[in-house]
Amino acid sequence: MIELQDNLTQLTLAPATGGSIVNWTVRATGQPLLRPSDAHAISAGLPGKLGCYPLAPWSNRIAEGGFDNPDGWLALAPNSSTDPLPIHGSAWQQAWQVVSQATDEVILEMACDAPFAYRAEQRFRLENGALSITLRVTHLADSPAWHGLGLHPYLPRTAGTRLQAKASLVWMSDAAKLPTELAPVPTAWDFQPLKSLPDGLVDNGFCDWDGHCLIEQPELGYTLECQATGSDYFLLYCPPGLGFFCIEPVSHPVNAHHLPGRPGLKLLEQGQSTHLTFNLKYRPL
Repeated sequence: MIELQDNLTQLTLAPATGGSIVNWTVRATGQPLLRPSDAHAISAGLPGKLGCYPLAPWSNRIAEGGFDNPDGWLALAPNSSTDPLPIHGSAWQQAWQVVSQATDEVILEMACDAPFAYRAEQRFRLENGALSITLRVTHLADSPAWHGLGLHPYLPRTAGTRLQAKASLVWMSDAAKLPTELAPVPTAWDFQPLKSLPDGLVDNGFCDWDGHCLIEQPELGYTLECQATGSDYFLLYCPPGLGFFCIEPVSHPVNAHHLPGRPGLKLLEQGQSTHLTFNLKYRPL
């Protein structure tokens, strides 16, 4: 475990568990700002039980058993016991190494040969209650390949949790959680005004996002003001009856490798990079 702190908050990381955030808390009170990870969650050794993990070299699910790169078809096998489709790339299933570390900043790095050779870097920084995460990938393989990025934070949810995030369109999904069509955002999912989370399941990708979101937690005594760059999309996951939700900044919609024009994906040659940032600012109420 690695710990960072500033004057207001403390961050705990688990490099060996997918380069994941374990906890981000208020120093004075211990109040969790991400879904808290207890000893059982930590001992499970699974990024999906922790506070946040990186998505590279793609986000979410890919259909049809793979996708086309310029040099041909890249076959993919399912990589999670909880999903029949390959999901979230491979960076979250690798051990990361510490490149540099200070009191308020750390850089983690990993290199991987699957599904093609690439290197990923995460930079975490705390400053006056603001957590900044930068995720960068560099393509290492001889042949070019399509890349996408994302972050998967888990956030506390109470009856009073409210969200503001402006988006004009949403991808409707089928039973396999794959996108079927773009549609106007339904009223219940329209978070242009600050509003409570819906009671029913939401597991969808939203488009035309300005990267800004506000998460208000009146029962927990704080707000998070968030800003993403390199991300025109977010995925919203609200599982009914559970004490968390996810708003994930991503560079591309679900299954973008099979959507017309491959929206949000970048074709990287050897040595080329792409990156995404997410800043979360804690403000007490």
